[in-house]
Amino acid sequence: MTAPTYETFLIDEPRPGVVLLTLNRPARYNAMTNTMFVELEEFARRLDADSRKRVLVITGAGRAFCAGYDLADAENLPSLGALGMLDQQERAARALLAIRSLKVPVVAAVNGPAAGGGLSLALAADIRVASPAAKFNAAFVRIGLSAGDLGVSWLLTRLVGPAVASEICFTGRIVDASEAEHIGLVNQVSETGDLLGGVFRLTEQIAANSPAGVQLSKRALQANLEVGSYAAALELENRGQALLTRSQDMPEALAAFREKRTPVFKGE
Repeated sequence: MTAPTYETFLIDEPRPGVVLLTLNRPARYNAMTNTMFVELEEFARRLDADSRKRVLVITGAGRAFCAGYDLADAENLPSLGALGMLDQQERAARALLAIRSLKVPVVAAVNGPAAGGGLSLALAADIRVASPAAKFNAAFVRIGLSAGDLGVSWLLTRLVGPAVASEICFTGRIVDASEAEHIGLVNQVSETGDLLGGVFRLTEQIAANSPAGVQLSKRALQANLEVGSYAAALELENRGQALLTRSQDMPEALAAFREKRTPVFKGE
């Protein structure tokens, strides 16, 4: 994928197959704008079309991960008609849905505050690693809007449980990195100054596995959050495993195991 230049974030490939997306509005704490939503959706479409990429890491420039929707742009929200507000909300929702729906795993490297839509973006990732400076809050409830914004009500509840999610959403209070790890909001808290180093060690473990195996694992994990029965989960898993036995990567993995060497996966 030849990455174009984006106005609201930077794209890099710090490791083979690992894409680093850095939200790049540090003077505004990487707050979201309509332009950012459009660019995130476009970027996700391009990334999904590139079979060479294995993992996406999202972080923020400067001291924040993402401060949510830019309040400088929010001043016009009360003046929008119902349909205008719905259109704007759906534009934002499409962007986060596109990130969550990527075939490759998404890791949020939360380097600082993740508030409002920034919390939503962190939750849209498959894995969250936080620096000690990370903070989370459902900020929209504090400006007269619902904390159930851009997937928070669905994703946060599944991560931390309905009672804890209710408290976080109703109060709008700040959850620091240590508490976030304790309640399962983040997978781990990095050592000070080693956020991306720790994240890249994690992505190396992911990238060492079969691309198809990882992608179908992600599909099964996400889809089975949304089905209502154990039997349906087994059915989806069975189909994924059956498809993967037809790939070239599985025989290669078995051969490498027998030969006591590192497998060479092609994602085919």
